[in-house]
Amino acid sequence: MDKPPLVLLHGVGLDRTMWEPATALLADRFTVIAPDLPGHGARPPVIDKVTLADLADGVADRIPAGSHLVGFSLGALVAQQLALHRPELTRTLTSVSSVCRRTPTERAAVQARLHTAESDFASSTAASLQRWYAGTAVPSDVIGRTEDTLLANDLGSFRGCYRVFASADAELAPRLGEITVPSLAVTGENDPGSTPEMTHRLAAALPSCRAVIVPGARHMLPVERPETFCEALTTFIEESAHV
Repeated sequence: MDKPPLVLLHGVGLDRTMWEPATALLADRFTVIAPDLPGHGARPPVIDKVTLADLADGVADRIPAGSHLVGFSLGALVAQQLALHRPELTRTLTSVSSVCRRTPTERAAVQARLHTAESDFASSTAASLQRWYAGTAVPSDVIGRTEDTLLANDLGSFRGCYRVFASADAELAPRLGEITVPSLAVTGENDPGSTPEMTHRLAAALPSCRAVIVPGARHMLPVERPETFCEALTTFIEESAHV
């Protein structure tokens, strides 16, 4: 029997390679598809006014019907957009390190990070690596590859996509209750941007969603704790098949 399709959507400024630690653990059970989002990796740059709908439409043709959709950070917002507007593609939805319904304070913080990205990209990259990896046991060469990926971005594309990341949770918020597929929201206990509070908000907003908080982990959960992440994901998918 064919293995079910599992689609992995990466975060802003990253590319499909961020999933490599997890892909190796998932390939025996699933047909793993990890496309680059528009404006990232090998894809052409996107326009400055790119929208969440543009990002979702730009990856939809790479997703088989009935896929298990998994999105990380910006990719989680793209996955939610697809679950809402292209439900035929979505068998389950997993949002990893996802923002949700930012408070005014949280929105001000991401707008400050956006301003830094627009004015001083090198400082923005350094700050991202600090937020994502500080105090973790992730090897320095892995962190270096993340840095290389970030620095290789087309700056216009990065800034446009970061603006989507900074605002699209507000766009999605009023309609999250329409996403009825089995869902998982998972983040690290010490993620300073996509916080456990946001994960619980998302789980409360989606009609059929469970929340998982990974103790001690930071933002780059699939890289920092690939085994823990994959165990949570596969357990959820297996249990959803019996719902």
